[in-house]
Amino acid sequence: MTAPTIQWFPGHIAKAERALSASLEKVDLVIEVRDARIPAATGHPHLQRWMRGKQHLLVLNRVDMVTPAARLAWDGWFRARDLTPWWCDARVGTGVKQLQQAAIRAGDALNARRHNRGMRPRPVRALMLGFPNVGKSALINRLVRQKVVDSARRAGVTRSLRWVRLGQELDLLDAPGVLPARLDDQQAALHLALCDDIGQAAYDDEAVALAFLGLVARLGGQPSAGVAPGVLRQRYGIDDADPDPWLTAAAQRHTSGDRGRMATRVLDDFRCSRLGPISLELP
Repeated sequence: MTAPTIQWFPGHIAKAERALSASLEKVDLVIEVRDARIPAATGHPHLQRWMRGKQHLLVLNRVDMVTPAARLAWDGWFRARDLTPWWCDARVGTGVKQLQQAAIRAGDALNARRHNRGMRPRPVRALMLGFPNVGKSALINRLVRQKVVDSARRAGVTRSLRWVRLGQELDLLDAPGVLPARLDDQQAALHLALCDDIGQAAYDDEAVALAFLGLVARLGGQPSAGVAPGVLRQRYGIDDADPDPWLTAAAQRHTSGDRGRMATRVLDDFRCSRLGPISLELP
């Protein structure tokens, strides 16, 4: 099965990107959130142009869904490029306090410069930016310690920009997920679909699930990816080394020939870490 081209750029994202230009003039700090399972695919190509020299904090969310070896490899890769990654799990709060302290330190530096120019201190204004469904809103709720913005594990929940006050030191701007108008890298687009970081209307579940099983077979040779030996045979009764026939044979065995339900099961298993922590991308 050849996977159809994956493209997704709904109207609310286009509208949000137009609003970003005006909002970026008002912020001091960009907190960029990426999915720890796919740090490359969730890096926006226009980020540097948007930041215009503003301070930048890089957050890799869903650290619980990758192996320690993958985290170590990506940590070194980013640090070699003068970026300090902040590893978080917004769902339970892991790493959130450290991120908050880093943002406040950025505010301290800002206010030191304002003081030197004879200006009064003010809260640092931070924009929470990233692809859809990487956990921006969940992270804001953790930082504020209450549900102040809607959050769900699907793309497109946040549809407009909204300011949130975090004490007297930090103002956060929650923005809808942004992504390129055209996804030229279809392997990266596949990763976005697998991690549910793009709208479901953009892809076919069966094609994406089949591509995922082929990817699992290839990642099995890289220990840091986290693919357990025999995971496909144990979970679905198919051969890790040759998963191509899975959609027919496994569907017949488990779901009375319902291919769509079998594809949904495979995708849900990965997204809920029932197959263990798996890193789709390694540096």
